[in-house]
Amino acid sequence: MLKAMVIDDSRAMRMILARTLAELGYEVFQAANGKEAIETLEGAAEGVSLILVDWNMPEMNGLSFVRKLRADQRFHGVKLMMVTTETQVEQMMTALEAGANEYVMKPFTREIIEDKLRLLGVLQ
Repeated sequence: MLKAMVIDDSRAMRMILARTLAELGYEVFQAANGKEAIETLEGAAEGVSLILVDWNMPEMNGLSFVRKLRADQRFHGVKLMMVTTETQVEQMMTALEAGANEYVMKPFTREIIEDKLRLLGVLQ
């Protein structure tokens, strides 16, 4: 089974994204911030191939998480999608330059998430 992780400090947002990914065939892990996500990835979530991450979170924000993950060769092939309320073009460019593969602005629809996953090549 494919594995994915949803990182967001909003429990409701984690649940929405996790349900969508589960319905698309993923085993989904969740974390409330980047620090928790790193700890989970180094433990139970080995083999995660897709991560959806929010930008604004306590302890370690999404941009710092993306940079840390991209600096670690073990996670080189993981697809990263930033899912955030940050709508400035400059922020989008910063996230993509840091290593995010896609960028989705909240609010979003299930169709937008599915379209982005197709662009990433992780959904038929």
